[in-house]
Amino acid sequence: MAECGCSPVTPETAEQRRTLKLALALNAAMFVVETTSGIIGNSTGLIADGLDMLADASAYAVALLAIGRSGLFKANAAMASGILLLILGCAVLLDVVRRAISGEPPEGLLMVIVASIALAVNATVLKLLSRYRDGEVHLRATWIFTRADLIANMAVIISGITVLLTEIRALDLIVGGGIGIYVIREAFEILADARASRAADKSTAAEADSS
Repeated sequence: MAECGCSPVTPETAEQRRTLKLALALNAAMFVVETTSGIIGNSTGLIADGLDMLADASAYAVALLAIGRSGLFKANAAMASGILLLILGCAVLLDVVRRAISGEPPEGLLMVIVASIALAVNATVLKLLSRYRDGEVHLRATWIFTRADLIANMAVIISGITVLLTEIRALDLIVGGGIGIYVIREAFEILADARASRAADKSTAAEADSS
């Protein structure tokens, strides 16, 4: 136990595990729904939102592994989540470019329906995670991920409504690109938080060794 930096299971850590497992299951399901719908409906916005759900699910899985571990392990887990989010954000931007060059018009109604379901799911998850927004770094990262999702969901809904009313395809690409940029910004926020936490943990360990 000491070698892995683990600590005993407490009611608090047990509650964290239950919350993260539920969040993981919901996001994994919505990744499948949104990505599939985005491919069928030719929507970059939905695909981007679906990939963001996958990043969230991965972040929750990493956070689950970090529960009960050392501060350094948690900081490294948050950093891994940030790197994953950064990769996903860049992938979204590449897909926007690809679809701008050769893509079909998106299905506005499908975008609105699926993104509305995703919004309801993320609002539920954000409420569950709100108690951790000022908690340990690996849990703060999950809250930041989910907050980003809500913004993305609302953007896709607005894009879908606009496509329905105007049939302007470019807006879907703009929203997809906007989600990608926002995701990258959130990734840098998580990485900065993780670096600060890791530095603080190493400083505390050095002080303990010197004493």
